[in-house]
Amino acid sequence: MSETDLLDPPPARPLWLWTLADLALLLVGFFVLVQATDRQALAKGLREGFGGKPATATTISTPADPIPLASAAAGFAPGSARIVITDGLLDFAMESLRDPRVTLRIAGSAEGTKADSDPTTGSAQILASDRARATVSWLIAHGVAADRIMIATPGTGRRIALVTMSFTGDPDRKRP
Repeated sequence: MSETDLLDPPPARPLWLWTLADLALLLVGFFVLVQATDRQALAKGLREGFGGKPATATTISTPADPIPLASAAAGFAPGSARIVITDGLLDFAMESLRDPRVTLRIAGSAEGTKADSDPTTGSAQILASDRARATVSWLIAHGVAADRIMIATPGTGRRIALVTMSFTGDPDRKRP
């Protein structure tokens, strides 16, 4: 073996082979994500893998919008529609509503346990609706325009009212 043989690069594989292998790995990864049974754990793992912060009461992701742009939350005591946590909620609302094409969508929720249900009726759905209405009242009392807020279907899972920024389009444009 001569010195010139050492300097010559070995024959390379064709570029299409590398591209095909990359595509196959991406496809396998996609199917793993689609078939994940515990989506909350998957989301937590992806968030941590990319250096994100763990979900808290103000960064909870629930299925509020098909594509939620941003969200904040109001927290509640068990079995109550009295707001106890509003960390950053007003700032989020005011900043979101600077764009005239945006409305706030509020979805109340309850844990669905006996301890976290409406004291009169025992219904978690009624308590969730009361939490959404309490959040709307709180926002209006703090200067948010009532015509820029809408209440969504209540849910279960946590003691919060999730406030989501929703793109609703240009208010001056006529709809067909």
